[in-house]
Amino acid sequence: MSRPDRPTVVLVHGAFADASSYAEVIPRLIARGFDVVAPAVPNRSLVGDAAYVAAIVRQIPGPVVLVGHSYGGAVITVAGTEDNVSALVYLAGYALEEGESLGELQGRFPDSDLAAALVYTPFPVEGSDQPGTDVSVQPDKFPAIFAADVDPRLTSVLAVSQRPLAAQAFTEAAPAAAWKTKPSWGLVASADHTINPDVERFGYRRAGMTAVEVDSSHLVMLAHPERVVHLIEDAVRATSS
Repeated sequence: MSRPDRPTVVLVHGAFADASSYAEVIPRLIARGFDVVAPAVPNRSLVGDAAYVAAIVRQIPGPVVLVGHSYGGAVITVAGTEDNVSALVYLAGYALEEGESLGELQGRFPDSDLAAALVYTPFPVEGSDQPGTDVSVQPDKFPAIFAADVDPRLTSVLAVSQRPLAAQAFTEAAPAAAWKTKPSWGLVASADHTINPDVERFGYRRAGMTAVEVDSSHLVMLAHPERVVHLIEDAVRATSS
């Protein structure tokens, strides 16, 4: 049973992954007495995905610690303006400035290995005669780029079960930056080949957040779940009354 003074932890996954990317973190949080919600983010548009997560957060009674991995960092940057969000935690994530897009932030730095391994696939858009474009990672390159320090048996499954990100999400500007008003923590995956770690460092430093570095691949939640849980607990301790 969770303690009434503890916030609910909402775990927001990123691109090319789904909520199962938190499979090692969720049981650890539950064992520590937290209520946990790990929604399936549509990965269709930054504004739409943030609105979806915000709607979930609004229905949770009491405070929420909002955790975002990778693209999920951009999502919580916008969704985190909800009144009951008490803290933000970024995991190898994008901490956007208001009015900034993923492409603009990433464009400040050299490309990671991900750029040469992307696959673009059209998908039908309801109500439009123009298709959208899904972005995913070449399955044979996924393990090395995304999860080099994760069990190969698992990464082989993750590689063929990706949740793509619509290309539109890369160009949409963030309409808000919740880290300006909410206490924030960030984890840099220093061995990241999906996002240039300097992108993570820059966003965290600009936001003035408390940051730690872990020698990890992009999927730090599966590679180093205890480090992730400790950071979430740091945010909880610092913001709980």
